[in-house]
Amino acid sequence: MHIQYKQDTLKNRVAKHTKKRRVEGKGDKKMVASYIGISSLNSSCFPPRPCFAKRKPFAVSAAMSDDPISDWIMSEGNATQITRTSAIGGGCINNARRYDTDAGSFFVKTNRGIGPSMFEGEALGLGAMYETRTIRVPRPFKVGSLPTGGSYIIMEFIEFGASRGNQSVLGRKLAEMHKAGKSEKGFGFDVDNTIGSTPQINTWTSDWIEFYGKHRLGYQLKLALDQYGDSTIYQKGKRLVKNMAPLFQNIVIEPCLLHGDLWSGNISSDKNGEPVILDPACYYGHNEAEFGMSWCAGFGGSFYNAYFEVMPKQPGFEKRREIYLLYHYLNHYNLFGSSYRSSAMSIIDDYLLMLGV
Repeated sequence: MHIQYKQDTLKNRVAKHTKKRRVEGKGDKKMVASYIGISSLNSSCFPPRPCFAKRKPFAVSAAMSDDPISDWIMSEGNATQITRTSAIGGGCINNARRYDTDAGSFFVKTNRGIGPSMFEGEALGLGAMYETRTIRVPRPFKVGSLPTGGSYIIMEFIEFGASRGNQSVLGRKLAEMHKAGKSEKGFGFDVDNTIGSTPQINTWTSDWIEFYGKHRLGYQLKLALDQYGDSTIYQKGKRLVKNMAPLFQNIVIEPCLLHGDLWSGNISSDKNGEPVILDPACYYGHNEAEFGMSWCAGFGGSFYNAYFEVMPKQPGFEKRREIYLLYHYLNHYNLFGSSYRSSAMSIIDDYLLMLGV
């Protein structure tokens, strides 16, 4: 089936949202909030979240000490002295502290109300990206339970630079991660995770169209139906899912390790200007799905040019772009309410018209 792509730019559709909500990574304050793994809703496109990916399991100690964080830093962290601890502000869900020691600095997040499985998932997601040895991410070290309830994660402390870094370097490094991070199990992840506070189902699936239709778009559409009684977006969206296969004709889709939530608040640079990405919602999927939050990421031409030098653009990229934005617009609708409905509905209607269904 030949498809004539309808040129309906995203610019007009989302200008009011990007103007109102987009974070451009200005200064360290917003980046600190992202690093903590939270963000205030009125200052971000999307609240960051941990990732439940599976590499090597992070052991959670059965024995409980009065201060397991300091114990680990002073033993496995190879420190002989903790010289200073300081609170890092900006959070409304997790608490965060910087631990300065004679062996370097550590970044610690704690949550008094949540067990270690959430932070274990974050550590595993960061670890999956770290193992590709491509783009810089905070290296996770330890996850455990707190003696008074709750949990913690200890990770590498990265001193951020003054900007989000070079866009072309970010594009190249991200493409290298996609190229290096592959899965022989298909599309998905070993463990389900979350996108914001919304469950993200990662059941292994051999076919990408089936995975994306069922576990990404389909899940969000059903949530909109259950939460808002929105039968219109549900029925039209399901019709799109049923008929979207022609968008993927004549291309090769390999399972690539995706960050999963790449917006401006999750992108920074270190003191040397090297890009750093944070707070993933990882899974293995079509590499183009990584750009689903591009309306809130500020990617420019130099980013895409550098990316496609490593991961060449495949035929039909432009006509698939908004199918990947749709997932995140639906999630914003489900999380933040009706102001995002019109953007999601417009994408669905445009595709139904384009596909003639």
